[in-house]
Amino acid sequence: MESARIVSLCRPVLRVGVGATLLAMVSCGLGPERAEKHTTATVAAQTAGTWAAGRTVSLPNSLAADFTQLQPTLPGQVGLAIMPVGGTRITVFGDWTTGIAWSTIKVPLAIAALRHDPEGAMPDAEAAITVSDNAAADALWNSLGAGLEAAQAVQQVLDEAGDAVTGVAGPRTRLDYEAFGATEWSLTDQVRFASRLPCLPQTETVTRLMGEIVPDQGWGLGTLEGAEFKGGWGPDDATGIYTARQFGLLPSRSGLVAIALAAQADSGRFTDATALLDSLAALLGRHVDELRGGKCPD
Repeated sequence: MESARIVSLCRPVLRVGVGATLLAMVSCGLGPERAEKHTTATVAAQTAGTWAAGRTVSLPNSLAADFTQLQPTLPGQVGLAIMPVGGTRITVFGDWTTGIAWSTIKVPLAIAALRHDPEGAMPDAEAAITVSDNAAADALWNSLGAGLEAAQAVQQVLDEAGDAVTGVAGPRTRLDYEAFGATEWSLTDQVRFASRLPCLPQTETVTRLMGEIVPDQGWGLGTLEGAEFKGGWGPDDATGIYTARQFGLLPSRSGLVAIALAAQADSGRFTDATALLDSLAALLGRHVDELRGGKCPD
């Protein structure tokens, strides 16, 4: 079970990668190499599918300025992506851009399983989302047929949200009998998924469960009132450095805002990574009503 206990974080989740191949894992990480830390904020935008690196966008200047002041004081790498629900523009801050999804991938997995069997999958979906139970997630995966069938069902959910970058996983081998890999999921692809999540059919149950995360996993977005979110965390196999990440939905005065954030602490420790997410959440909390929110298209 992936819970607040660090010892339980070494059960891998799902690898969905470009090239339609499931990479079996029997250890904790296979995270990306850690980039050199930068001391300036990275702000980028995506409009109508076109990436425009370094382009300043229309978030409040006070948020951008506060992030620019905050980032050099943080003992680690952080990334933050913001997008209005139903919107087309992504804003990114920070120097952490992509990595293993860990248990954040349980959101599209739970949606796929509940669509397949709404009543039968409900207990495992609740456990997989609210307490991040890996055994429950594995049961959801198997309920979809495991292997390629399960991968296609999860991929369909991602594709509906416009995330065609994350590829389809392939059939499992004997080596990954008790684990279904790990997902490479960038902040931009993840926040795009979050911005479409409440608009997709048959997702209400999962978004409700994202509002019922257990208190000991309530760091980061969990410190903000009204947030619906899911976290994931785990160590890189080569370095042992923990990544902690979350994505979800945050209410603002103008509607719902999709958020994705991640952190790696200089110490490499899990608790220090979650403390970095707390700092990002505190920043968001100070500016939440200035963020441009949105709603699902009619």
